[in-house]
Amino acid sequence: MSAPVSATPWRHLPADLAAAMRPHLPATVAAVAAAVTEATPAFAGIADDKFTRDVRTAVQVALDRFLDLVGTEEPALPPRFRDVFVGLGAAEAREDRGPEALLAALRTAARLLLRTASQSLARLRPVDAEELIDLSDAVSAYVAELAAASTDGYALQLREQAGEVDRRRQLAELLLRGDGIPSAVESAAARVGWVGLDMVVPVLLPLDQARDVRFRYGPDGLVVERGRDAVLLLRSGPRAARAALTAALTGRRAVVGPELGWTQVPAAVRLAELAAGLGGSMTDPVFADDHLVALTLRGEQRALAVLTARRLAPLAQLRPAQRENLLTTLYAWLRHWGSRAEVATELFVHPQTVSYRLKRLRDLYGDDLDDPTARFELLVVLTNQLTVDPGSG
Repeated sequence: MSAPVSATPWRHLPADLAAAMRPHLPATVAAVAAAVTEATPAFAGIADDKFTRDVRTAVQVALDRFLDLVGTEEPALPPRFRDVFVGLGAAEAREDRGPEALLAALRTAARLLLRTASQSLARLRPVDAEELIDLSDAVSAYVAELAAASTDGYALQLREQAGEVDRRRQLAELLLRGDGIPSAVESAAARVGWVGLDMVVPVLLPLDQARDVRFRYGPDGLVVERGRDAVLLLRSGPRAARAALTAALTGRRAVVGPELGWTQVPAAVRLAELAAGLGGSMTDPVFADDHLVALTLRGEQRALAVLTARRLAPLAQLRPAQRENLLTTLYAWLRHWGSRAEVATELFVHPQTVSYRLKRLRDLYGDDLDDPTARFELLVVLTNQLTVDPGSG
């Protein structure tokens, strides 16, 4: 009679099974790894060296452990072995594949393991029916343990991802509202890996682009779907640079807001919305930075604030008196088309003083003083700065 059903059916396996299989183990690992990949449609099309290595490692671990179990009453998968298959299941969830492909691969592996074990024994000696039944029971029970570990990993990863989605949504909503307590926002940012939250770039996109950019930007971006569009919030970094955004967003009907501190995200989003109304290419992304002057001239104070901060940034580290002298000189120089004599007359200073100040300004602004767009933006900013504040004239 066959042995009764056992939680550890491998204890009934003949001791010479391991000895029969181990010399052929490297070839068996390679054959099983190739077979489970080729026989599983979802895996067959994956051209990824890491995936291939992971499958081979899992097969190696599974076969080694099975042979270690022969003739013992040990549990199938102690923690360090079980973690390998929990990790496989988690990886399937991260890759947005269902568990079916992995379970199908395990079924294929079970058939190959049973065949290989039977053939290995048969090379040594005749194999009777009872031994084949015991072998079938052991392989079935063992692979069921592998499947259970993989399924657990898949479920754990889904729960983790659901929690991550909630955490990222919470941070995005705090940033979009702009009224969060700083410590709460920074804590929420840290929970999604945005340690040291600083500058943020908002991008407006059609709703049908939300899923794709969520995967494209991964941990660097937060995506919130609104009624009419989606907002992607990118933390400052190489992927948020203008050239990178232009390359990534071409053809997506995207509008990129200005890069501002996280407390100013609502203003940045609003400027992106206003820039979207100014038209532009249907293929290239629209950058709100290119329309700050137009928005300022329409009375948009948020645009003026951004433009002012950027154009006056080179003077930020100067002492107040130095800054005021350079501002008034630059304002006069722009209005008098670079005539030092007229600037000197207006400011009641010696022309050499004007020359000194202009040299200092060139050191700070560089080629911007020769760029027509930059000069016009400076004129707009300084007109507001020096006519609104009577004490600076």
